[in-house]
Amino acid sequence: MKKIFLFLFFSNLVYSNCFAQSDTIAFYKKSELMIPMRDGIKLHTVVFSPVDAKEKVPVLLQRTPYGAGPGGVANDSAISLSMFGSNSGGMLREGYFLVIQDIRGKYLSEGTMEIHQPLIHATEKNAVDESTDTWDTVDWLVKNLKGNNGKVGIFGVSYPGWLALVGAVDPHPALKASSEQACMGDLFLGDDFHHNGAFRLSYGMEYTYEVEFDKTTDSDFPFPQFDLYDWYLKLGSLKNVNDKYFHGKIPTWNNFIQHPNYDAFWQKNSPLNYIEYAQIPQLHVGGYYDQEDINGPQLMYTHMEKKDKANMNYLVLGPWNHGQWSRNRADSLGKISFESNTAAWFQALQKNWFDYWLKGKGAGKFEEAYCFQTGNNQWKTYTSWPPKEAVIRKLYAGANNTCSFNKPTAAKGFTSYISDPAKPVPYRIQPIEATYGTGSRWRNWHVEDQRFVYSRPDVLSFTMDSLTEDLTVTGKIMAHLFASTSGTDADWIVKLIDVYPDFDTKSLSMSGYQLPVAMEVFRGRFRKSFSNPSALVPNKPEEFVIDLHDINHTFKKGHRIMLQVQSTWFPVIDRNPQKFVPNIFEAKDTDFIKAEHRIYFSAQYPTYIELPVMNN
Repeated sequence: MKKIFLFLFFSNLVYSNCFAQSDTIAFYKKSELMIPMRDGIKLHTVVFSPVDAKEKVPVLLQRTPYGAGPGGVANDSAISLSMFGSNSGGMLREGYFLVIQDIRGKYLSEGTMEIHQPLIHATEKNAVDESTDTWDTVDWLVKNLKGNNGKVGIFGVSYPGWLALVGAVDPHPALKASSEQACMGDLFLGDDFHHNGAFRLSYGMEYTYEVEFDKTTDSDFPFPQFDLYDWYLKLGSLKNVNDKYFHGKIPTWNNFIQHPNYDAFWQKNSPLNYIEYAQIPQLHVGGYYDQEDINGPQLMYTHMEKKDKANMNYLVLGPWNHGQWSRNRADSLGKISFESNTAAWFQALQKNWFDYWLKGKGAGKFEEAYCFQTGNNQWKTYTSWPPKEAVIRKLYAGANNTCSFNKPTAAKGFTSYISDPAKPVPYRIQPIEATYGTGSRWRNWHVEDQRFVYSRPDVLSFTMDSLTEDLTVTGKIMAHLFASTSGTDADWIVKLIDVYPDFDTKSLSMSGYQLPVAMEVFRGRFRKSFSNPSALVPNKPEEFVIDLHDINHTFKKGHRIMLQVQSTWFPVIDRNPQKFVPNIFEAKDTDFIKAEHRIYFSAQYPTYIELPVMNN
């Protein structure tokens, strides 16, 4: 949810496309103002107005906690369209007002900020929240911006994406369309701070410090070293964060400590609780490799689709990390090529989306779901998501580190490893830089070659024979892990991996590459309930069902499919003590113990992954 995604339209100040059509608006004028809210608080707002527009034009609104700059651009000065980059520049060239607003309590706006405040205006009299602030802002804009056509659209990536989602709840009559992009979903079940109850340590600590240490700016935690793997390891128990560094001054961190389970606090803060359906056309946009908010767009599309009687709920999923579609180019991620500029494709769709709803241009016939198919590197459209024609096939773990579509028949079968919290598996190749620090490789880690952990004794891999034909998997991936531990708690990380041929004739440098197509963590104590955790019974096999999210991927002929399991993913996930304690945030250093973990592949306990397979 980093500030880099605020000024997507300023992402390349030397962007050279001048959009040389005859109806191009070449210049915009910047102005700043304070817009009053219903409770008297005023919000700092930056307006970019088209110069010499030939007709009344709509308003594009983005609200943000990251500062509504840009700095160094004087008010009332003419700004060349080329400064806005491809994402917003493509829309602005034919005329829009572009409005960026600091949310209450951040940067130059008045009031107090609360991270991801739930919507409360419908149940608490005279309450304000991000929905009411959006309503008041839209009302002021359509009444006071000279030359607007009375229609407003809202969009944003990451935190601004969540603001676009909640701003579309009980919308102002002039708010006609929204596009939430990479928005957060449920912050305990998945996205940002937790995944299936497992705490996202490095991200959660660094991000909350950044946003809440100083409301007037973004703050980088003052780490004393570049590679943070050892720093986080020496930090020890999570209780040391407040004892040594935060001292109770970071409100969201205090919430983590006080609410270690899925209690009323997290449930109230979940958009599953306060958003029911799309009240205006909503375009959900997400990436398969989003390192921050992989779950939000998928979760909210699915949740809102259940009551989408008016057909206003749409989905775009692409081969992207967090916000990659909003940059000038997105033809690859790390070493993985997409073979086309997927950003340009999306930005054309986004322009058509807002042009239709705000200007009445185009046919307005949007597909239910646009989902890029990795492996084949093609855009596909679907009348429902996930597609109903997919057939579930079960990929089973087996003896001798193999996997296949054949269910195990042996009465017994397992393999084991020792999980040691003192020697956790790194989630990516070291060095582990500060998440948003200089040289950070945080943005690409979801496609990192998994050979760097493949040979570790605490990582188990089950690999099938080379495919004799292409296999396309489209939809939700569910893992059913049968496992046990000698301890009383455990984390399980499951990965679905595309293993490239030993000699890849298409790209020799990709030979043997282990591409993680889907992966996720699950904290064992929550196997029965996220609200009421319970200890694991030592050495008792149990089933852990883990949602690995939606994919659309073709495993090519000659490739192999791998199922991989481990129990630490450090420091993106905090270390599980492996001894059950009521609150891991208050665990003592002595609570952390080694444990033997077993993964089963017998007739009674068949570990498998559900693959929704399409006919090629």
